Amino acid sequence: MNIDMIRAAQSRLDGHARRTPLLNSPFLDEIAGRRVWVKPECLQHTGSFKFRGGWSAVSAMDPERRKRGVLAFSSGNHAQGVAVAAARHGAPAVIIMPSDAPRMKIGNTRALGAEVVLFDRATEDRDAIGARLAAERGLTLIKPYDEPLVIAGQGTCGLEIAEQASENGIAQADVLVCCGGGGFASGIALALEADAPGLRVRPVEPEGFDDVTRSLQSGAIERNDHLSGSLCDAILTPQPGDLTFPILKRLVGPGLVVTDEQALKAVALAFSRLKLVAEPGGAVALAAALFHADRADGEDVIATISGGNVDAEVFRMALEKSAD
Repeated sequence: MNIDMIRAAQSRLDGHARRTPLLNSPFLDEIAGRRVWVKPECLQHTGSFKFRGGWSAVSAMDPERRKRGVLAFSSGNHAQGVAVAAARHGAPAVIIMPSDAPRMKIGNTRALGAEVVLFDRATEDRDAIGARLAAERGLTLIKPYDEPLVIAGQGTCGLEIAEQASENGIAQADVLVCCGGGGFASGIALALEADAPGLRVRPVEPEGFDDVTRSLQSGAIERNDHLSGSLCDAILTPQPGDLTFPILKRLVGPGLVVTDEQALKAVALAFSRLKLVAEPGGAVALAAALFHADRADGEDVIATISGGNVDAEVFRMALEKSAD
């Protein structure tokens, strides 16, 4: 992985991905006690940054191989990113999704033209299901985070952050990034290393699923004890990726951990103060910026909102809690 791959992905994404803004609110600044800047990838196509990686991977494939179809594992956001990229390239897509994924994400993935295969996280092996389908149909697997072309696509968000920070006079800041397997955080970190070395990535995870934070502390890959049990479904992964962890270990600062309750509060504040719809997993970085401000350095902090594909009942829960 290198910056040249990210710049190449940026060229392939040009005219296809949205350049999401960098937003600020004095109300959020007051809560955090510093300037909080928000990079809302919930405004990206398919409602999350995953469109970047999906398009990067599908667009770089050999056309004959792509024509046979692609396969992806996802709880929803990677699924939708790959599904729309495949559809726009005229390629079939098969997405293996956990049966407890939010209904909106399952429905959206099907609506985008993909075939959805559901599995039970607790009793079934998604890798075995995927290997069988790939062999039977000649499909190419696009991994959600441990894939160089996907990491390169996610890194294009970091190129934008570097440009926008410079435009706003931000030379030094922690960049808080919602983190599952580490594709988004490692891609952004590589981009910032090249274009904005004064900005440092800090991965943010939900409580109980802090494998990246613990891995950074120990210096070796650590696994989560379980794979479900948080509202932050979009960023629940078993462990950091084999490709992403060495990048994170080299480039990022200590991880941050937030509770589901804090993530829900961030969802509500994103809506009330920025008019953004965020999902809990996509709001953990904003939650860290607001409720763990003492853990970040500098006058400015930048937080990603990585996705906005939230079920209505969870969104309602967030708004009701904020009104209590």
